[in-house]
Amino acid sequence: MLNGNLRLAVQKKGRLTDKSLQLLKNSGLDIEEYSERLVISARNYELDLLFLRDDDIPEYVQDGVADIGIVGEDIIFEKRADVKIIRKLGYGKCRLALALPETKQLNNLEELNGQRIATSFPHILQNFLDKNNLKAKIVEISGSVEIAPSLGVADYICDLVSTGNTLKLNKLKKSFDVFESQAALIAGNNLENDENKNAILQNFLFRIDSALKAKTSKYLMMNAPISSLDTIKSILPSLKSPTVVPLADSTMVAVHAVIPADEFWNIFNDLKEAGASGILLLPIENMIL
Repeated sequence: MLNGNLRLAVQKKGRLTDKSLQLLKNSGLDIEEYSERLVISARNYELDLLFLRDDDIPEYVQDGVADIGIVGEDIIFEKRADVKIIRKLGYGKCRLALALPETKQLNNLEELNGQRIATSFPHILQNFLDKNNLKAKIVEISGSVEIAPSLGVADYICDLVSTGNTLKLNKLKKSFDVFESQAALIAGNNLENDENKNAILQNFLFRIDSALKAKTSKYLMMNAPISSLDTIKSILPSLKSPTVVPLADSTMVAVHAVIPADEFWNIFNDLKEAGASGILLLPIENMIL
């Protein structure tokens, strides 16, 4: 471990693991199959990966065992570790929300006063209650929070919700949101005085930013009549001015552009009506602006 490499802690097994490893691979890092190993090194970069429980990652980064880590914002804020978020990564999105039995109603937050709320996130929930001047009893539970109301342990629960299927299975329904979370890259204070690792980190962030930008963008190619070129340019939400290439048919050009991935289907019909043909939409592996 004392090899001068940047040490990155990632979740060993869980909802962030696969996407975190894929992000690293999209950033050009050659990572071997880790299987049951706790530490591996990238083959082509000065980076060691530590595979840990997600609950442990903020403290390991705080204490300098790892220099940086990828973990959910919910864990970061619940553990209250002395770390800083240096990138939000855009995946692993979920909400910490209040839920209650399907037979009950929660019309406003004031109705929480004097009630029991079961959760695995007592600090986040307490912060939410304090901000809203509410007085409720927090029942801390380490797992299976959703069964607390049926056991009579609590009146409501506060838990992570993504699809809501787990709530339905336990005859619960989602109510007010408490906290929004996504995967984030965190760093500890130990890096401040290490010039070598800081240099590695800056290059690593450049790679990450390139991969993240590429993930939300697509490469669009089409043929278009020259007479419609100005109209098509006005339709395209491209990051830069599109590239226009002459074709063998002197009345036509090829138009290439990078666009936000979620915009394509909003402009597709407009492009067709403007005369665009042979439209291709391609993924981008990396993008450097």
